[in-house]
Amino acid sequence: MKFLRSLLLAAPLTAALRLDRRGKVVYDGYKVFRVAAGSDVTAFEAQLESLEAIDLTHNHGHVDEEHFDVAIPPESLSAFDALNLTSQVLSDDLGVDIAVEGDLAEYPGLDLSAAALPSLSWFSAYHAYADHLTFLKDIQSSFSSNSELITAGTSFEKRAIQGIHLWGSGGKGSKPAVYFHGNVHAREWISSKVVEYLTYQLVANYNNDTTVKSFLDKYDFYILPIVNPDGFIYTQTTNRLWRKNRQTRSGTTAVGTDVNRNWPYKWDGEGSSTTPGSVTVVRLPVTLLKTPESEVILPCFSINSMKLADIFIALGDQLAASKGIKLYIDWHSYGQYILTPYGYSCSAVAANQAKQNTLSRGTASAIAKPYGTRFTAGPTCSTLYATAGGSNDYVTDVNKAELGWAIELRDTGSNGFTLPANQILASGTEAWEGMKYLFANM
Repeated sequence: MKFLRSLLLAAPLTAALRLDRRGKVVYDGYKVFRVAAGSDVTAFEAQLESLEAIDLTHNHGHVDEEHFDVAIPPESLSAFDALNLTSQVLSDDLGVDIAVEGDLAEYPGLDLSAAALPSLSWFSAYHAYADHLTFLKDIQSSFSSNSELITAGTSFEKRAIQGIHLWGSGGKGSKPAVYFHGNVHAREWISSKVVEYLTYQLVANYNNDTTVKSFLDKYDFYILPIVNPDGFIYTQTTNRLWRKNRQTRSGTTAVGTDVNRNWPYKWDGEGSSTTPGSVTVVRLPVTLLKTPESEVILPCFSINSMKLADIFIALGDQLAASKGIKLYIDWHSYGQYILTPYGYSCSAVAANQAKQNTLSRGTASAIAKPYGTRFTAGPTCSTLYATAGGSNDYVTDVNKAELGWAIELRDTGSNGFTLPANQILASGTEAWEGMKYLFANM
C-alpha cells in the first residue's frame, strides 16, 4: 500500500493529463501494464513515481502474484522500458480502448411487445446518466403494483441518489432485504448496467417464471444502480477514468473522496489514504470529520445541513431495523471476484464464513455456466487486498446482514474499466445466473 500512496497519489499524476478541445481528458497513446512489484517495494516506488502513471488496480498477491495495473503516458514509455521491470502489456493504447466502448447511445424507449418494459437494446450500449433515470422510471411503471422509485439521499452536487424497491405477494416492506449498489466508483460503468439487468430480469419474469416469482415473494429488493452520480457524470463529460465522487473541501484544491472507503466502521486501517489528491482510496482525516460540515461526510453524501441519519447510509440502517438484510452486494469492476467479509483484516473471520464460502463458490460456478467466465471467491482482504471503511464490512457487522459481499465484474485486465459495450449483455446474463443460484440457496 505504501507504493500506491506515494506513486499513484503524487501530484504529477494529474497535472500532466492532456485535454482535447472540449476539455475532456485524452488517453491516446497510453499503454497499460501489469507490473510485478518484486520484493523491494521501496525501490519499485522510487523507480516509478516520476513516470506520471495512472493507477488502475492492484492485487496484493494472496491468490495470484502481487501486481499493479498502471497506465503509462506515451512520453514516459521509454523511461518505463528502461526500468526493465517484470511486466505484461494489457493494452497497447488506452485511448483506443475507450473509443471501442462506443459512443453514448440514445435511450431506446419501450418494448411494446413486452409489457412496456424498457427495450433489451438498453444493454447493447452505454448511456448518459439522465437515460439511466428514465430506465428506472420505465421499469417501475411496468411493475407499478409491486415497485416504487426511492431516493436514498443527495450527492455533493445536489443530485438525488435514485433507485427502485421491488416486492412480491407479501406486500411492500414485508420481507428481509436484498440490497444492491452499483457504480460506487465512477469509472466502473459495467456495474450499473449489470445491476439494471438484474432488475430487468426480476421484473420481466415475475409473472411468467415461478422461480423468479419466489425470489420476490421471499425478499424485498432495494436497488441503487448509480450510487455516485456526480462522479459518473464526470466520467462521461471530462475524465473517463475518474473513480471518486466530486466533493470539494476547504484547504485543498484536490477534488473527490472515495465512496467506498468512508463508511464509519474499521475506517482508519490499511487500504485507504488521507492524501487529498489520491486517485483512488482517499478517506477523510479524523480532524475533518470533527468539523460541523463534515459531520455528514460518508459515501457520496451532501455536506450541507443534513445529518448522517438523513441520507444514504440510513437506508441500510432502516432495512436492518425492519426485516433485516439477507444479502448486500456492492457491484464493482474489474477482476472477476466474489468477495466476502472482511476487507479491514486478513485474519478476521465472519461467524458464518463456512456458509459464505459455499454460497460464493456456488455463485461463481453458476456465473461460469453461460460463457465459462471464471470468478475467484473468498474473503476480501485475503483474496484481493485490504479495504478500510468498506461498505460490505459495515453492512455485515453494523447492519448484521447475513451476507455482505462485493463483486468485481468483467474482465481480468485486457479491457479493464473500459469494457466494450458488446460485453454488457453477456456480463448481465452470467451475473443473473449467479444471482438465481444465490437467491435460491441463501
